[in-house]
Amino acid sequence: MTSSYALTRIGIDFGTTNSVIVIARPDRTIQTIHFPMQDGSTTETCRTLLAIWQEMEGGRRVLERAVGADAIEAHLDDPAETRLIMSMKSYLAQASFRETQVFGQRLSLERLIATFLRELMKLGGLSPADCAVTVGRPVHFVGENADDALGEKRLRAGFAEAGFADVSVMLEPEAAGWRFMQRLDRPATVLVGDFGGGTSDFSVMRFDPGGTQATQPLGHAGVGLAGDQFDFRIIDNVVAPSLGRDCTFRIMGGEPLPVPIEWFRALARWHRLSLMRTPRILNEIADVARTASEPQKLENLIELIREQRGQELYNAVSATKRALSSAETAQLSFSQPGLNIETSISREEFERWIAPDIAQLDEGIDRAMNEANLTPNQIDRVFLTGGTSFVPAVRHLFTSRFGEEHVELGGEFVSVAEGLALASA
Repeated sequence: MTSSYALTRIGIDFGTTNSVIVIARPDRTIQTIHFPMQDGSTTETCRTLLAIWQEMEGGRRVLERAVGADAIEAHLDDPAETRLIMSMKSYLAQASFRETQVFGQRLSLERLIATFLRELMKLGGLSPADCAVTVGRPVHFVGENADDALGEKRLRAGFAEAGFADVSVMLEPEAAGWRFMQRLDRPATVLVGDFGGGTSDFSVMRFDPGGTQATQPLGHAGVGLAGDQFDFRIIDNVVAPSLGRDCTFRIMGGEPLPVPIEWFRALARWHRLSLMRTPRILNEIADVARTASEPQKLENLIELIREQRGQELYNAVSATKRALSSAETAQLSFSQPGLNIETSISREEFERWIAPDIAQLDEGIDRAMNEANLTPNQIDRVFLTGGTSFVPAVRHLFTSRFGEEHVELGGEFVSVAEGLALASA
């Protein structure tokens, strides 16, 4: 058995969209693992994607697997014969999701996560058996009726099944706070906002870099939405009408009926869209299209699902959202056979669409502050991390309340993992 002192201490931010590994060296410096890209470059983040397919080996079929950029390439090479698993974190707190079938094998969510983690570690040149890991978790997991205790239990189980020698769990905003503490030279009360793909978390913490108790949590709150929800607002307002959301259809020549709205709710998360790629659902959409007011639009939806173009759509939408963080207007470009979308979106429109989500984030900040029993003028610093923190309407939530001079951004993709590694050390 490996001594705990001999283990490599690492932090892993296992995210809905991206995952990051950071090593904590014995001298308390940190090293972020870089992952290879298809163009020969490297990146600090690995897309949280797992591709599984079959190969013939010695006259029998064996399962092959890849993660990140390699998973995307495998899927694009043979989309019909490759199962692409995504957004695994989104299912952790959902008791209704236990397992899925992949090429006739029943795989639990914990097994899928473990498979992804082993491949992720292999890409980083690390062995789980040689590592003590601190992994982040959101304050509240995403999803309706999310069971946070179940989410953490399954998260731990996935890491244990991957073979890690030691597993600890830490709230993600607290981890981001650990990273921010390295900037401090005196005690401070800090509000940390951590914006992921599926959740937004807020923590009020007291930091004392030179004290015996370096960190003291004062208040937490979590909201089950973030960047993915903002993407969906663009899809719902710009793309969904071209996929037939507003169409009607007839049964036996009767009165016009609205098409099933649940097909379009699936557009909120691209991993849900992939689950619709079954003969039953595709046949249902085709049956409705036969009597639909605009059948071509429903054919567009079938094409999107059948050919697994969800990732292309979300990439285009995310690029538009990012552009709106620095520009007043941005172009959304997406095409597939039978459908070509070229439209300009203004920041004013975007902010109107996301207004209900901004209100929920505002309430989350209130809950964290109330739990800490503090007023805005008692917050010394505000640290925001995660790509969504660059959305002007999100940043305004904090600058309007705490003052622009108190708000800092940084390490939008790696702060949580760096903080996890520092805590692990």
